[in-house]
Amino acid sequence: LARALGIPAAMGVVDLPISQLNDQEVVVDGYRGLLIVRPVGSYRQELLRLAQEEAQLTAELTSLRDLPAETSDGVKIGLYVNIGLLADMAPSKTVGAEGIGLYRTEVPFQIRKQFPGEAEQAVIYREALEAFRDKSVVLRTLDVGGDKPLSYFPIKEDNPFLGWRGIRLVLDHPEIFLTQIRAMLRASIGLDNLSILLPMIGSVDELETSKEYIFQALSELREEGETVAPPRIGVMIEVPSAVYQIEAIAEMVDFLSIGTNDLTQYILAIDRNNERVAARYDALHPAVLRAIVDVVEAGHMLGREITVCGELAGDPMGAILLLGMGIDVLSMSAGSLPRIKWVIRSFTHSDARTLLVAALNCRRPGDIRQLLYQALDERGLGGLVRAGR
Repeated sequence: LARALGIPAAMGVVDLPISQLNDQEVVVDGYRGLLIVRPVGSYRQELLRLAQEEAQLTAELTSLRDLPAETSDGVKIGLYVNIGLLADMAPSKTVGAEGIGLYRTEVPFQIRKQFPGEAEQAVIYREALEAFRDKSVVLRTLDVGGDKPLSYFPIKEDNPFLGWRGIRLVLDHPEIFLTQIRAMLRASIGLDNLSILLPMIGSVDELETSKEYIFQALSELREEGETVAPPRIGVMIEVPSAVYQIEAIAEMVDFLSIGTNDLTQYILAIDRNNERVAARYDALHPAVLRAIVDVVEAGHMLGREITVCGELAGDPMGAILLLGMGIDVLSMSAGSLPRIKWVIRSFTHSDARTLLVAALNCRRPGDIRQLLYQALDERGLGGLVRAGR
């Protein structure tokens, strides 16, 4: 949320004496994850200079709004946005988003005190579909559990990230799932830009059952006299079992969306919200990159569109490698989109492929980061991954 709003943020700051910070000057360094209290002298002047350069860079990036995300050797890639609230629509259009790659439908659920009904949900989804009526809109079905609780539907588990969440929860409560699918389909009447994305799919059985419910909802609405077109159906690839069954899964859907946040967490067995181990969480880990490559190659063999909608898509370093892999669409927060467009327009696809090969030969995430930072800095893009020019 902070990234989408362009607000600097530092997470996991410990031993913070909040009561002593009233009326104090503080600096939030989102690049390094630092909170600097009462900077003085030349250090304060340097921080002010960096802030001014950051503001200047942001202003310069607005000139890219109407330009395509195209490499200098003519390879285009779609740049979409991740949103959770209707308030995200305006900034998404301002930066020139080509579509909505991920609408987190759980967010409207989280800000309410009870499950919204079909009609209420349909109004919300309709606004998103109409706002981007000539572009693709991907609505992800309810993805709660883990780190996304609902106050009116409490779930107590010892291992919530390995428990009752995402598609598992709604398949156990088909009344919730069917209501939401009906709302999505109803919202799409008269439009042709709806795609439905299923989260946390870990098996062919889960996917088959989910599709059966979607077709059931479609049939019900048609029997009620509504003219509803079948939606595109996609799957989030975010658990290792989906990676290892990617051919079977890809055959059953229209598109694949790689959720690098959870995929990284599950491949590395690291809870990214646990301060004790969060520093070990790295989406540029060689194992994660190889998993993504496997998904892309298998998906493209079957002619499926591949989207990446995790934080890696909005990371300038990650975007280079994803470009090299041949990803079709990158979806990110609105605040990240201009920077990623600048990166794409500054590289050739051949350059990105060369860097990908080199990265896959590295053994450590740190070596990969150094490789990519050098490539960015050589093109005058170092300021995208650190403060200042």
